[in-house]
Formats: sequence, structure tokens, C-alpha cells
Amino acid sequence: MDDSLNFDTLAVRSGTLRTEYNEHSEALFLTSSFCFTSAAQAAERFKHSEDYYTYSRFTNPTVTMFEERLAALEGGEACMATASGMSAILSVVMAAMNAGDHMVSSQSLFGSTLGMFSQIFSRFGITTTFVDPNDLDAWKNAVRPETKMFFLETPTNPLCELADIEAIGKIAKASNAIFVVDNSFCSPALQQPIKLGADVVMHSATKFLDGQGRVLGGALVGTKSFIMEKVFPFVRSAGPTLSAFNAWVLLKGMETLSLRVERQSASALEVARFLESHPAVNRVWYPGLESHPQYEIAKRQQSAGGAVVALELKGDTPEKQRENAWRVIDGTKICSITANLGDTRTTITHPATTTHSRVTPEAREASGITEGVIRLAIGLENAGDICRDLARGLEG
Repeated sequence: MDDSLNFDTLAVRSGTLRTEYNEHSEALFLTSSFCFTSAAQAAERFKHSEDYYTYSRFTNPTVTMFEERLAALEGGEACMATASGMSAILSVVMAAMNAGDHMVSSQSLFGSTLGMFSQIFSRFGITTTFVDPNDLDAWKNAVRPETKMFFLETPTNPLCELADIEAIGKIAKASNAIFVVDNSFCSPALQQPIKLGADVVMHSATKFLDGQGRVLGGALVGTKSFIMEKVFPFVRSAGPTLSAFNAWVLLKGMETLSLRVERQSASALEVARFLESHPAVNRVWYPGLESHPQYEIAKRQQSAGGAVVALELKGDTPEKQRENAWRVIDGTKICSITANLGDTRTTITHPATTTHSRVTPEAREASGITEGVIRLAIGLENAGDICRDLARGLEG
């Protein structure tokens, strides 16, 4: 596909492999295996399974189309699709690190990511130092001789903190560490970390790439050498593979990615401004607000603020904050009370008791996730209707 094509064209046209029937829409290959014309051909293709279709745990034409399209949108050379965002994180760490290796990571992470780093990888001898994402000296000082990876989530879940990808990327490069950036909150429609210095971009495709809450998926985008020589052998053997059906759904989701995220970002800014002016709200985190502590970074590395808004309710005690937060959540009639995000439908959740409930209270406190915090992921409903829906609980 022509590299000069614009993002919206690539989202619709890239990564299309047509069969002899010359179908217009992408074909869905629901097959576990592929046939050969001879035993010799089977032997040859299994020897080079990255280049041929032999078994859908290894490669599948529909999955290939998803991978090629996402690589084009992120500006990477290659992509490896996985069954979920968490399996993408598992795959990149297992591909790049060994027992005794060390990682430097932002302390502001999705709860499951934090748990995987601190509780699971540590059991296999991979240690992690967590740092303030905006303290560049902390990133530098955390580096050890055995440091092999930097991991950054920007914007963060749930407080929409941002970090300077370019600046952290320079530290990672000087440290000979692979720099992995979780781009799930923005998607390539708003942010392209590889252009800013990331080595690998990780996605929970479940979020904005699908965009309609239908399927699970994950992906890693990077250089062809890293993806095919490091990540592919792990995924092929361990099997955290994206299904062909889910890949087909994700392909359709990406066709409308830019339109959805643009509309959601505009609505999110309107909702954030409404919340920031409400007397029951203590604080609002949204990258598109001038009050956001990393607003200048947002202007530099994102094309819009995104669809996620976090707010903190007032309250004299943690118990009162939780009571107020739950009242707002329970008072909604339009917003869906669910922990997913990136949907066409606005979702609302209480991170301290859902997405970050397994995180220690100390880690939640360090990340600023109080009992009063609510996370909103704005959908495609009318922004005024969303504001009125929230107002019921805020004014109750």
C-alpha cells in the first residue's frame, strides 16, 4: 500500500488480501488448518510457518489483514495480533526478557498490567521498578545493567495522565532498553508512538480499534525483525492467538476509527468542561482541558484529547467519597455501568472497586485513584444528554 496515503484511506484500504473470487469485503477464514498439495510442500511450509498458512494458531489470512492494517496505521513495519491486550503484554515481555532481567515502568497503569508486572512476572525472576511517569530523572536513575525494557501507558487508566514519549524514548535508547508504549486509550487515530520514539506499540484492540464492545483482541506493532524473530515464535508456541472472527470484526471497526474517535473526543471535551464547573466535583482529568497538568504534552503528541474523562467527587472521608461516587453512577440512565471502554455507548465505572480493585491500597494511593474517582468513556450519544444523565447523581 502506498505510504503517502492518508490515515483515513489506510484505515479502509490497507491490509486487504483478495481470494480468486475477488470479494470486495475482507474474507473471513474460519478454518483451523490449511491443506497442502504434497508431503514435501507441507514439510517446507511448516519449516517456514511465518511465511505460509499452515495452522491458524500460527497465521491466518484474516488475522494477517488485521495485522497489516494496524501496522500501516501505527507506522510500524510489522504487527503480531493476540487474543487480548493482556496477552499482548505477556507476549512482548516473554519475547524480550529472561529470568534476571529488569524493567522500568510507569507506576500509573491499568490494574491488570500492574498486577502482572508486580505479582506474575516477579515469580519468574523478572523484576520491575515503578516510577513517576513524568519524572525523567526517576526513569534514568532506575536503570540497571540488567534493564531490558521500558514500559509506558499514556494516557493512563483511569486518570488520563500523560508522559512525554519522545523524552522517555531517548532515555530508553541510551539505556539499550526496548521501549514499549500502550496506545490503547488514544489509538493511532490520535497518537502514533513509533513516530515519537517508541520501539513497540501495544494495543488492547478490545477498546477503540473495535469500538463497539463486541470482541476481545490485542496487538503489538514494531520492527519486522523484533515482531517476527522475537514475538512470533512465542505466540506460535504459547498460543495467545487472535481468532479469525475477532480479526474480521476488528477490521470493520478500524474502518470507522477516525470518525468515531473524533466525535468522541469532541463530546468528551464538552462533558469534561461541564464536570469541571460543577460544585460537587473536586477535580477533572482530561487531556483536552487547559487545567490538565500535561496539557502541553497533549497538544504536542496527541491530535485530540481522547474519549476518556476521569473525575473525583468531593467528600470529607473516603467512605463519603465512595458514597457520592456510587450515587452518581447509580443515578445514570444512559451511561452503561461497565468496566470496558472505547464503545459507541458511554460507560461509567468506579476504578477503586472494579478495574483497580486488586491493586493494593498503597499502589492506588500512589496513582491518585481515590474512592471518589469515576472513569467515564464517552460514546457517540449526544454530549448534552450525557451531561444531563450525570447531573442526576451529582445534584442528588
